[in-house]
Amino acid sequence: QVQLVESGGGLVQPGGSLRLSCAVSGTIFKIDTMGWYRQAPGKQRELVAAFTSGGSTNYADSVKGRFTISRDNSKNTLFLQMNTLKPEDTAVYYCNLKGWQPGKYLTNWGQGTLVTVSS
Repeated sequence: QVQLVESGGGLVQPGGSLRLSCAVSGTIFKIDTMGWYRQAPGKQRELVAAFTSGGSTNYADSVKGRFTISRDNSKNTLFLQMNTLKPEDTAVYYCNLKGWQPGKYLTNWGQGTLVTVSS
């Protein structure tokens, strides 16, 4: 089984920065996409940033120019650098990995990490 463990959330003032990490463990035959989603209170979960199957990146319009997704393959870790944070970025942030194990396609989620942007 694949496990995703997020860390790095917390309380930050508007204009501040945070770096989220997602540690990936377990075995997956081939990764399709990896990324970050978020869910604010009363809202649906939405894509924040992701690596596509081709290795390029996608960002939500609301975070373009402020957030950067990256990964360290040697440490099986996914990152999300968040700069110039705004109150509307407040949400639980989830790490997501989609890919194949022999005979099946899997979608894996972490437990989430809370980011609160407030003065």
